[in-house]
Amino acid sequence: MTKKLIVITGASSGFGAEMAKLFNKEGHPMLLIGRRIDKIKELALDFSNVLVKSVDVTNYEAFQAAIDEATAIYGPVDLLVNNAGVMLLGNIWNQDINEWKNMMDTNVLGVLNGMKTVLDTMKENQTGTIINISSIAGRKTFGNHAAYAASKFGVHALSETVREEVSGDNVRVLVMAPGAAETELLTHTTDDKALSEYEQWKQSMGGLTLDPIHVAKTVKYMYDMPQEVSIREVLIAATKQNA
Repeated sequence: MTKKLIVITGASSGFGAEMAKLFNKEGHPMLLIGRRIDKIKELALDFSNVLVKSVDVTNYEAFQAAIDEATAIYGPVDLLVNNAGVMLLGNIWNQDINEWKNMMDTNVLGVLNGMKTVLDTMKENQTGTIINISSIAGRKTFGNHAAYAASKFGVHALSETVREEVSGDNVRVLVMAPGAAETELLTHTTDDKALSEYEQWKQSMGGLTLDPIHVAKTVKYMYDMPQEVSIREVLIAATKQNA
């Protein structure tokens, strides 16, 4: 059976990189999107059927151009994983408002842009899957996470709304909501106090959070289910994460 095109944003590290490895092993043609394409090209992949593009997901035109280039080579997108995201922790009374904008633009508008690039074709073809990577912070609140949680609650809301709208066209819109994980998400946080409090909380869990491979394997399981089955939402976290 001919493998279908998979698109993954934020593919340079963390969840995205692990997903890319899993789907690559099965021979899927892929469009891997990230702002650090050098990191993507360092992944242990067979790049014979992989297109790598440097795209800022907040730029709809660039996103659409990358999708058009990939579909011209590999056919229509069967799975889009909107994985690109930004987490900048801090209290809103002392956080730079540009950090709020960065999170809202990437985490919400970036997801909307991605969905818009593929939905018309998926609806026309009466098949396709979109998996939006949210967060447990899209379901419950945490200190220092106000703006981030707002963006991820938004991902849950827009995903469920669009799922209702396109379910009749046999298109799946699914949500993966991981807890704290061993990714690079925290590396851009500028608030030292918020980072220190996060590290103290992490130590209360034994010093280790969720391995990204488990998120990638779960995403693949969600996709591999028959098209008539939607695992609408998964919340996954390390067993020792008590919040």
